Amino acid sequence: MRRLANGACIPLAYNDVNSITGGVSRSPRLTPPRRAGTTSSALSRCKSPTAKGAIALHAAAPPPLLHDGFLLLGFALAFVLLFRRLGLGATLGYLLAGVVVGPQCLDLVGEAEQKMGIAELGITLLLFLVGLELDPARLWRMRRDIFLTGIMQVTGCGLVLAAALHLATGFSGAAALALGLPLALSSTAQVLPMLQSSGRLKTRFGERAFAILLFQDLSIIPMITIVAMLSRNPADAGAPPGWLMAVGTAGAIVALVLAGRFLLRPLFRVIGNLGEREMFVVAALFTVLAAAALMQALGLSSALGAFIAGVMLAGTPYRHELEAAVEPFRSILLGLFFLSVGMMLDLSAIIREPLFVMAIALLLIVTKAGVILAIGALLGMGWRSALALGLLLSQGGEFGFVLFAQATRAMLIAPQAASLFGAVVTLSMASTPFLMAATRRFREQPTGPVQERARPESAGPESAGGGDRANALIVGYGRFGQAVGQMLLAGGIEVTLIDRDVAAIDIAATFGAKVYFGDGTRLDLLHQAGASSAALILFCLDGDQIDAALIEAVHQAFPQAAIHVRAFDRRALIRLAPSPATHVIRETMESAIAMARNAFDDVGLSQEAIKRAEIRFRARDRERLALQIESGDIHTAQDRIFTEIEPSG
Repeated sequence: MRRLANGACIPLAYNDVNSITGGVSRSPRLTPPRRAGTTSSALSRCKSPTAKGAIALHAAAPPPLLHDGFLLLGFALAFVLLFRRLGLGATLGYLLAGVVVGPQCLDLVGEAEQKMGIAELGITLLLFLVGLELDPARLWRMRRDIFLTGIMQVTGCGLVLAAALHLATGFSGAAALALGLPLALSSTAQVLPMLQSSGRLKTRFGERAFAILLFQDLSIIPMITIVAMLSRNPADAGAPPGWLMAVGTAGAIVALVLAGRFLLRPLFRVIGNLGEREMFVVAALFTVLAAAALMQALGLSSALGAFIAGVMLAGTPYRHELEAAVEPFRSILLGLFFLSVGMMLDLSAIIREPLFVMAIALLLIVTKAGVILAIGALLGMGWRSALALGLLLSQGGEFGFVLFAQATRAMLIAPQAASLFGAVVTLSMASTPFLMAATRRFREQPTGPVQERARPESAGPESAGGGDRANALIVGYGRFGQAVGQMLLAGGIEVTLIDRDVAAIDIAATFGAKVYFGDGTRLDLLHQAGASSAALILFCLDGDQIDAALIEAVHQAFPQAAIHVRAFDRRALIRLAPSPATHVIRETMESAIAMARNAFDDVGLSQEAIKRAEIRFRARDRERLALQIESGDIHTAQDRIFTEIEPSG
């Protein structure tokens, strides 16, 4: 029982069966107020002749989806821009926009539950993209962080929080455990974008954070089992045992692995041969939704299914194309998720019990940060990195809402408790950007030659170290690109190879070359392939496919990279001259000079004479090219062309 400010008492947990009252099936999330005109009486009134005008007016009004979408996107745009400008991150902007536009404030948009159901696809897509970053070999290398660090974090934080709630609030042991374990989970939807935007996802620090988040997703299954074992609901007595759920989970994972190898890879090969990009979008979304639906049908985490599907496709040539296809949907739906969380924030629960909610939120943040700091120190992390990890993961997570609902159905906690702790989770999520900003200087590593957070760790299959932050990105792996790529590798430069010819990709694979499918002239695909951290971008495409506008766009998007372009002929070189390309190479120039040198040698010309001829030709060609670029006319300086033997001298 909690005594409110007005003296009324609300039961927050069920300590015995006799204390259970009606309404236990209510969702722990805030149920938005019913909109006018949706009750049966209102509908009956609409049938009367006097209501015909109202019906006509309603028909002329914008559809609910269009109306709600306009308002949500408008408020999100305003608040996210404001909070980005203030350096507080997009997540807090989305949350506050949801609070303002939702039923608790302006009540401009309702049905937050339905929008949350759609928005949760954003988390699913996020885990799919993360899975694409992790091929099975790298995931195996991370097993210590996933299982050792993950187990220590979930069990340590869960048990400490459960004990603290039991002692501080008087909840029964079962109720405290049903609340403490979900509170040990962090927000994958919030933490991963923060790591990505700061460029730390592929660092050692980012890997540890991701490993813990991944284990948290895996731990949902045993948590659901624990809640079911503690259930006081007679309807759960005949529920299947937890071991059966574990067997079903293992079977689902095996099915996804087999489907990825024998169904998805051939499917994407067929789509690649067709050359229709929109089919990649359809196939990518189908893959994510099918994997998520399979897991959800088994009562498991849909995001886990999407993650496994991503891992199965991480080693395929279609990885970067899939990332580019899914990323826009992920960004929009993840923003909608945080909008929905803000809309469902139970402000009335906070107003009734402000001290309780803030105290529990503070307890949650301090406990998780402290436990993770201790775990990090135990595992040999520097205290600054361990503290940063603790603060980053100190908030409650989105899966807490799911487990609170499970505990309510199991009659371990009352719906009022679920609402209060849902507010605690939301409040803790809102606090994370402030905590990270406020402690930035305190957490910064001292200036020195080695800083853990500044060491990017390789993360993909295309480099010897396992990372996709390649030093060089080669677009086009035909006869020209192959020679360039091998030359760079011979010089110790890591490369990422991109081509859109499926047959050529398959042939390259037989020689051990890893070539990714995709159109390398698209900025979004270049970004997914690692162009933002590449030192070199080399366009080695056959034919005359590159223009100055593309090079200018690539230079603006990736200014740190030197751009090298293979030009089809002299006309292409003249056209590309105004572009910011570092070097433009005519594809036949050097090979033609090499052949001429060999020909000179065969007729007995001395090496000194050969060198003089080459120097003379190159100088004349450069002079003529400069005049042609200046005039823009290929016919300029025709008198500078060698058309006959000229007298020496």
